[in-house]
Amino acid sequence: MKTKVTMQDIADHLHISKNSVSQALAGKDGVSEATRALVRETAEQMGYVYGKSRRGQQDEAAAHPSSIGPSSGPSAILPDSGTIALIASDYAFSRKSFFGDIYLSVDKELKKYGYELIIQSISPEDAEALRLPAFLENRSVDGILILSHITTSYVQAVLDTGIPTVLIDHHHPSLEADSILTNNRFSAYEGVRHLIELGHRDIGFMGDIDYSPSHYERLEGMRLAAFEAGLKLREDWLIQDAVEDSSYVHGTIAEMKERPTAWFCVNDGFGFMITSALQHLGIKVPEEVSVVSFDNGYLSQVCTPSTTTLDVNRSLFASYALKQLFSRLENPQQPYTEILLPTQLLIRESTAPPPEKPSE
Repeated sequence: MKTKVTMQDIADHLHISKNSVSQALAGKDGVSEATRALVRETAEQMGYVYGKSRRGQQDEAAAHPSSIGPSSGPSAILPDSGTIALIASDYAFSRKSFFGDIYLSVDKELKKYGYELIIQSISPEDAEALRLPAFLENRSVDGILILSHITTSYVQAVLDTGIPTVLIDHHHPSLEADSILTNNRFSAYEGVRHLIELGHRDIGFMGDIDYSPSHYERLEGMRLAAFEAGLKLREDWLIQDAVEDSSYVHGTIAEMKERPTAWFCVNDGFGFMITSALQHLGIKVPEEVSVVSFDNGYLSQVCTPSTTTLDVNRSLFASYALKQLFSRLENPQQPYTEILLPTQLLIRESTAPPPEKPSE
């Protein structure tokens, strides 16, 4: 069976960059007329064909430039069909209720454009050893999506391959890469402001800010909401190195001599565990303590009472990540971009005004 000829094949044959081949075939500036003619002649000789309706999409984009946007698909001008890799840590893939929705949306979107998706889980051992999957080592994929946090050094090793890469739900100051992110600060601000508007003044935080920049940013959003409301947060109620384990959460709350009347949690897992721990201790939710979490995953919906949470639109992550990745494939030299996606506060049964303090 004849293997499909790609832009990279033409670039390797002519000893030029894939970007130059793309510019020549697309009729863009950046290459000489002689190079353009040579690329087109070589493409014809090698049997290169454009991906699905590529020429038609170029004509449409030229005729209607204002129509380009998220609703028009991942990119107004698609590169030729190929293979995209999506990698994430074992832990991220274990959170099927959240990240599962994202990679299923990515797969569904890619199939519309004739692309294949390779999914690879990265173990802690592989991350520690900076051991890359074979398809990255031999550069057999056209682009990479990195889902959530692995380690900064591992992500840098992936970026060092030179394969166009977009980070989903993760970024770091030292990483030069496009990122699609939740607006963590403003979203957490909104969740905590909801508690403040209900009358809560004693608010705790539960999360591990070392796990991911997103968790640290959610704490910052909480601090911003408290600052604007003139509240001073008690540092001993800000559990910043929490372990996402029910025994740990129960033990932490049980040992408190004084407890907040509300908790803001970095994700639905902690929200579920705090609600369970409080109930085991005979504390009613939300009559005595309110709980707000983040993500709108499965646990926030099955929790009793259901958890007030910040809803993250997973399908938006997929569509914006692919749009940015295809844009990067078309224009490798463009500045790196961070896109912040909003959330929606879903008010459920776990939040209510705090109990009245007994009169002295």
